[in-house]
Amino acid sequence: MLGGGQNPQPGGKMIELESVTKIYKMGDIELRALNNVSLTIEAGDLVAIMGPSGSGKSTMMNILGCLDVPTDGVYRLDGVDVGDLKDNALAEIRNRKIGFVFQSFNLIPRTSAVRNVELPMVYAGIANRRGKAVEALERVGLGTRVKHMPNELSGGQQQRVAIARAIVTDPVMILADEPTGNLDSASTSEIMKLLVELNNTGRTVILITHENDVAAFAKRVVTLRDGEIVSDEVRRNRTTVSP
Repeated sequence: MLGGGQNPQPGGKMIELESVTKIYKMGDIELRALNNVSLTIEAGDLVAIMGPSGSGKSTMMNILGCLDVPTDGVYRLDGVDVGDLKDNALAEIRNRKIGFVFQSFNLIPRTSAVRNVELPMVYAGIANRRGKAVEALERVGLGTRVKHMPNELSGGQQQRVAIARAIVTDPVMILADEPTGNLDSASTSEIMKLLVELNNTGRTVILITHENDVAAFAKRVVTLRDGEIVSDEVRRNRTTVSP
């Protein structure tokens, strides 16, 4: 179901964090959200980043997604050092290299599924947007729902629209922030199957999650606490998905 798209060579470095620190200042108070974090994620990996509230995983997501930059240290995404890029260049990298999936779906309410999926291509100036958006919806199993509004779709279907929107520009990485947090168990299984299938096509998938059931699908689990990596383990016994 999920053919097409880019297929980066596995084994190359998709993400490189070198001694990354992020400090937020509130008056005279400094909050060290990340502290000297180093992490490498290879192209084609499926990694879950976990941690309790206040562990730094949201800050990590913002940096990985080029929504924020480190206070100190180096972040390279697909070989590009993003630390010194200006806002316009960061926006272009976000739009071209990263597909975002959020807990709250972030769909425009009074806009059809296909128009929601077209939006990243509008920002990127891509032609033939309607055809590409329909194809993306077909790839996530919503080819018969292209004209439906978000309120006419179930939660799981809305998240499928969000995934179609995330993959329509053929990004090299999918960054999913609590992608099943608003879904029931059946829809959660459907969305995780979809993300695993995307990973199987060669895309790098990173899950930001606090749910063990979601992290169980990952090939590797990185755990943060107090802004530092406290464990980094390869999962030998992953949850599998049926064909």
